[in-house]
Amino acid sequence: MDLGQMRTRLRRDLHDEDASSYRWSDAELDRHIDRALREVSQAAPWQVKATLTTSASRDLSLTSLAGLIVIEAVEYPVGQYPPIYVRFSRWGDTLTLLVDQTPSAGEQVYVYYGKLHTLDGTTSTIPAHLEDLAATGAAGYAALEWASFATNRVNVGGEDVAQRYLTWGGELMATFRQGLARERSRLRRRQLYRPASPTASQATDWGP
Repeated sequence: MDLGQMRTRLRRDLHDEDASSYRWSDAELDRHIDRALREVSQAAPWQVKATLTTSASRDLSLTSLAGLIVIEAVEYPVGQYPPIYVRFSRWGDTLTLLVDQTPSAGEQVYVYYGKLHTLDGTTSTIPAHLEDLAATGAAGYAALEWASFATNRVNVGGEDVAQRYLTWGGELMATFRQGLARERSRLRRRQLYRPASPTASQATDWGP
């Protein structure tokens, strides 16, 4: 589904298909789609792999990883079977390998990370099972925007049109938030590497 198809679907969901009197402009819908897509990306990022090169240091720059959300695993040294995932830490745009020996210059490091999804006029990285979620979030934002706009205005739909959009938008956003929570839960269960520090647990005592 590309951006045009997502926009068409959103107009259908919003009952805004009369091209002669659109309630929302394309630019407005694109803004709501982008906002929802960013939230979907935070919950279920686009999974990609990048190759970084060491410079005789445990530190590597992450500035080349556009749209970076989360680093899921770091493989070093590369080309081993099974793969060797090492512990790491991240501070800002710097990734530090928590290894005993300092890597030599020119060694490869594979970084498995999550990044923002893309959606434009020709391509999309949104998995099919997340398209409904993204559309629901965009519709919720659009409905809430219209509710705010319609407040204290004369509306052909009646005096309570703003309240109806507010209620509907709230229901859509509740569904959207529930879907995001499910995706975050799936993300937390996926683990390829041993974290730098133990995950907090209410059932485990890590000691002093």
